[in-house]
Amino acid sequence: MSAFIDTNVLVRHLTGDPADMAEAATEYLRTEVELLLTDVVAAETVYVLESFYEAPRDQVAQALRSLIAFGSVVCVDPSLLLRAVEVYETERIDFAEAYLVACAESTGIARVASFDRSLDRVASVERIEPGS
Repeated sequence: MSAFIDTNVLVRHLTGDPADMAEAATEYLRTEVELLLTDVVAAETVYVLESFYEAPRDQVAQALRSLIAFGSVVCVDPSLLLRAVEVYETERIDFAEAYLVACAESTGIARVASFDRSLDRVASVERIEPGS
């Protein structure tokens, strides 16, 4: 592992903004051997693309898939992240909730304690509302 990769490098690569930093980021991603993409940085990348760049959900999902598939990028659990991206895109819920769904599915603990009713759209998990 040569380094952890930060959100700002990924966002520059994905958006091309600003051009000089984007070029440097893309070249770095292309030439490094192994860069660790943490789940938190993946989530922050989604947030930045959605909020600051106002990228549509399908483009954000494709961008994350491309990062996970990038030759130099290593994830702790790429299948978990890919499932989170799939749930985020298809169920149209926030990435954090989609990540919880993916974690619940992968661990066999198919229950999520949450007040967020958007989780009710996901058939593979049961939302448990505290206090009810």
